[in-house]
Amino acid sequence: MNIFKKIISNSNFKRFAILIFLLFVYIIICASSYVNAISSNIQNSIFRLHVIANSDSEEDQNLKYIVRDNVLEYINIISENATCKEEVINLAKDNITEIEKIAQQTVYENGYNYTINLSIGNFPFPTKSYGDISFPAGYYDALKIEIGEAKGQNWWCVMFPPLCFVDVTNGVVPQESKEIIENNLSQEEYKLLSENSNNINFKFKIVEMFQNISMKLAQS
Repeated sequence: MNIFKKIISNSNFKRFAILIFLLFVYIIICASSYVNAISSNIQNSIFRLHVIANSDSEEDQNLKYIVRDNVLEYINIISENATCKEEVINLAKDNITEIEKIAQQTVYENGYNYTINLSIGNFPFPTKSYGDISFPAGYYDALKIEIGEAKGQNWWCVMFPPLCFVDVTNGVVPQESKEIIENNLSQEEYKLLSENSNNINFKFKIVEMFQNISMKLAQS
């Protein structure tokens, strides 16, 4: 015990401890700056779709997918020639009445009387993978469709770049969609989403960790 007290009271040990602490703070600041820059650019390039079912019953979950498909079919038509996220958002805003009408009509045609609540805004998303492309958790601009009480499981996808119909079981995003993502991001950001090397995976985990902490603090 006396030896331990002597070590702690030693001036060299105190300097070393201070240096370690300052190094730790520096690493945290650098990591935070990296995450903020990377996350901001990725989020600013992505427009997502978020559909929430009335409940977790099998019927309500099936209805969710039918609403999703009908809405996506229409959005894909009106945004066929869009080349950036802002164009797709503006098209969605300009046609929001029609999108809501399609969703509501789909509900009625399938024998339900749920109301549809549709909004475009900035919402929290968990980490999600679409084929061989992964997006870290964070706040993304999105079109949100709430069916009825919206107490069921969520369904997410990316409307721009167009990844909503990617076959996840196949595990590969079409090259055309990858090129759109790559053209809208820096090389570092694109690698973060698409590569599986240990280095990139480690960076992705850092972004994911900081973003999850940030989202929890924002929601508390």
